Amino acid sequence: MAGHSKWANIQHRKGRQDKLRSKLFSKLAKEITVAAKMGDPDPDKNPRLRMAVKEAKSNSVPKDVIDRAIKKSQASDGDDYEEIRYEGYGPNGVAVIVEAMTDNRNRTASTVRSTFTKCGGNLGETGSVGFMFDRKGEVTYGATVADADTVMMAAIEAGAEDVESSEEGHVVWCADTDLNDVATALEAELGDSESTKLVWRPTVTTEMDLEAMEKLMRLIDALEDDDDVQRVTTNFEASDEVMGQL
Repeated sequence: MAGHSKWANIQHRKGRQDKLRSKLFSKLAKEITVAAKMGDPDPDKNPRLRMAVKEAKSNSVPKDVIDRAIKKSQASDGDDYEEIRYEGYGPNGVAVIVEAMTDNRNRTASTVRSTFTKCGGNLGETGSVGFMFDRKGEVTYGATVADADTVMMAAIEAGAEDVESSEEGHVVWCADTDLNDVATALEAELGDSESTKLVWRPTVTTEMDLEAMEKLMRLIDALEDDDDVQRVTTNFEASDEVMGQL
């Protein structure tokens, strides 16, 4: 929804992907290692690993980094990561979901809680904001891949639920359990996607003014700076005027 796509635009405009390139690579490599360890090390036989590798490639992670991450999953002395989801509230009561992978639950919980507190938020219990989101599969394509009608028809045939098309591109939504099948069908029709991943899609949004948005960005920046945090999702909504001032 709007909050999700607008936050991606903020990241792009502020060059955060460039500044955090090595950190991003590390987090994507960690997802690959965990996915390979939980299933088969062959992406063709492991849907989660296949998506993790695809997401890494879409972010220009080098092949040797991907290969090392897969090999690391087979090492007997490798780290054991635990997946944890934290939920809380940020400025203006905006809902925040933090997904983490950690080898030390206490360390990560302490850091996440402290970050929420320092940035004017509150860490809640599991489920405190989760009801405001649906777990969905998201497949994105650039605007030049095809027109909106063509993408819509391809999405319907692939078994997707919804498509959002704009000047910036196309976002195809599907059930979380259908993501691998939908993405594979879309690739056969439209070619490689820009991104294929599971996300938390807001079902309700929280309106934010400029001051609240600036505070929210500080919270998200601080959370994403933690090596244990894989991704942060919020349900903010902001006007074009506010977005233009950021």
